[in-house]
Amino acid sequence: MQGTRGSVRLIEVVFPEHTNHYGTLFGGQALQLMSKAAFLGGRSFVRGDVVMARCGEVLFHAPVRLGSTLVLDTHVSRAGRSSLTVCVRGCVQDVATEALACVLEGEFEMVAVDAAGRPRRMARLAEAISEEIV
Repeated sequence: MQGTRGSVRLIEVVFPEHTNHYGTLFGGQALQLMSKAAFLGGRSFVRGDVVMARCGEVLFHAPVRLGSTLVLDTHVSRAGRSSLTVCVRGCVQDVATEALACVLEGEFEMVAVDAAGRPRRMARLAEAISEEIV
C-alpha cells in the first residue's frame, strides 16, 4: 500500500490523555486520529487541499489499550469530480513481533478545494485512480 498515491501511514502512541476511564482509547480520540489520517491521505492523492464532507461508517473491532502503538493506513477507494473516499484502517502493532491486528476501520468523504475553500474539479485524477484502485 505504501508509495501509492493517497496511501499514508500515520503512527501514534496511545497516551493517558487519549484514554477513557477504562484505560482504552476514547472513541472521540480514535475518530480524531482517523480523520487526521483521512485528511493526509486525501491531500496526498489530490496533491492539494481537501476538507471532510462526511464521516461514513466507523467500526471499532477491539479496544486499544494505553501504551499501544496504533498504525493508521489509508487508501483512496473512489474519486469523483471533486470528491473522494478515503478508507482508513487502524491496527495495533505488537512491540515484539511488529505484527498488526486490525482494531478500527472507517470511510471518510473528502472534497478537493481551491485556495478559497471552494470545491475543485479533479477530472484528471478521477481517470488516474481507476488504474490505481484495482
